[in-house]
Amino acid sequence: MARNRRHQRGEGPPASSDHADTCMVHKKCMDRAFRLPVFLSTTNTLNPRQQRFLNRLIAEMEEALLFPRTGPITENYPETILTNVRRLVSSSYGMLAMNFRRFLVEVVDTNVGGTPSPEPFWQGSSFAQIEPAMAFQRGIPILLVREKGTDLTNGLWLGGIPPLNTLIEWDSENQSVDEFFESVSWREAFAFWTAEVRTTYYNLTEPDVQYRC
Repeated sequence: MARNRRHQRGEGPPASSDHADTCMVHKKCMDRAFRLPVFLSTTNTLNPRQQRFLNRLIAEMEEALLFPRTGPITENYPETILTNVRRLVSSSYGMLAMNFRRFLVEVVDTNVGGTPSPEPFWQGSSFAQIEPAMAFQRGIPILLVREKGTDLTNGLWLGGIPPLNTLIEWDSENQSVDEFFESVSWREAFAFWTAEVRTTYYNLTEPDVQYRC
């Protein structure tokens, strides 16, 4: 009875709902503390199928104890976009770039010669070219995933441009989201990239000179 009266006068401990909220915030902080930050490069303009793929991709990364960072969802600095990208790259231990289909385009003319392709083709976001290039210059491990048919003739997504074993495809027309993430090609590439991320974290956080007896 006395305890209940103290609660009514506001003298007791915080309400259970407040305590639960505090525990939830603390748990989120602890979860992030044990995950290595990596840069997830993607676009914010997604159809429902692409959104399901991205949600599953984020879940896969979190399951591997990685913290996917992407602007402006988790990072939003009061600077220009290119400066924000540089900060993300410089403070991450790896990058995973997801290049979704975004624009179905058709070339009608070129400055020299004939049109390279008479058929319409898919292009992704322009930042799918910029951000992985900045990460590669930084020297952190990169993994490139694209929706099949995207940027086949454009930029660093061309065959032979990125390093070997860093580019895999999701056949969105014939492959479900679950089928892709259960495939051997994804599991192998993701496991190798994750190991590289952890090695990079170890190398970058070690002192330059270590004294040993």
